[in-house]
Amino acid sequence: MTEDDALTGLVRDLRAATGPSPLHPWCAGAVALAGCGPDVVLHEAVGWALRYAGYDARADQGVELPRERWVPVRRDTVFDLASLTKLFTAIAAMQQVERGAIALDGQVAWYAPEFTAAAERGITVRQLLTHTSGLRAELPLYEYHGLERQLARLAAEQPVTPPGGAYRYSDLNLLLLQRVLERTTGRSLAHLVRDGITRPLGMTSTRYCPPPSWRTRIAATEDQRRPWGKLDRAMVHGVVHDENAYAMGGIAGHAGLFSTAADLGALCRALLDGGTGILTPESVRLMLADDGVAGHPHGLGFELEQPWFMGELAGPRTAGHTGFTGTSLVIDFDSGRYLVLLANAVHPVRTWRSGNAPRTAAATWLARYGHG
Repeated sequence: MTEDDALTGLVRDLRAATGPSPLHPWCAGAVALAGCGPDVVLHEAVGWALRYAGYDARADQGVELPRERWVPVRRDTVFDLASLTKLFTAIAAMQQVERGAIALDGQVAWYAPEFTAAAERGITVRQLLTHTSGLRAELPLYEYHGLERQLARLAAEQPVTPPGGAYRYSDLNLLLLQRVLERTTGRSLAHLVRDGITRPLGMTSTRYCPPPSWRTRIAATEDQRRPWGKLDRAMVHGVVHDENAYAMGGIAGHAGLFSTAADLGALCRALLDGGTGILTPESVRLMLADDGVAGHPHGLGFELEQPWFMGELAGPRTAGHTGFTGTSLVIDFDSGRYLVLLANAVHPVRTWRSGNAPRTAAATWLARYGHG
């Protein structure tokens, strides 16, 4: 099989992922961007940024808009990144480590003593970045009215396992890290991300809280009514999908950023180039070092060597992350290859999300690219 044949097959498979399978699509639409060193070898858009008006739970069917109102995905379509936001928070934290404003082994209590439970248990910045703080996966902060009450609830949350022990993936880690950064710098996380990452890299389509003028460029996500949704919202389009991020004003350490595949490609290339423009090579090296928790390789903010979404690209120096809405990013630092796959896999509803086959297939295609 030639490279052209393999590429045609991959694009065909991505298009199939937006069609019946057999009851519903993996996603409504997606953009895939892949690079080998300085060369972009794939940038394809498939499917629909907006297809459904809602979801009929009784029939388990999407309620489609009139066909003339469907909006196709384009290469510059903006997606809700969901947990890919965590990578930006981690990079912002490493920038402050470089400046000496915080220390990786510094305790949360040194920077944000109001987070009493974390202070009592000696939770550190490193433990937040490596998901070894012991905190549970999430809290229903959206049930608390107002940021002050939300932060008070977060401040009181005790770890369920001893800090520094087992790996336990948690949105709360990045919410705590956000407050550490904001208390230390006196600036919002949105400003830190803009001035420290997106502006230096020319990522003009990456931001929190996109303005209404962007709505026609943004892929819709979910009909978020109860009981499958946690907030009683109709089709979410142009605002953040994550309920906690939404309740906290759209700016959160664990979710809330919107971006395009091309912008994320710029981030991948900067990291492959040793952090040019945003980090030192030493900081990039630290972010890629396994934290040593057996059974789950994890760096500072990055998942490491995870075949379940990295496919055959997974290796000793492969890093990346996924997002609940259907997003993923993979960088292989040995081969210089990177893959961005952005999809609205929760459109029209989160219960339609099924497996990671398109993610692994795209990553495996990239791993084999150029090898006959």
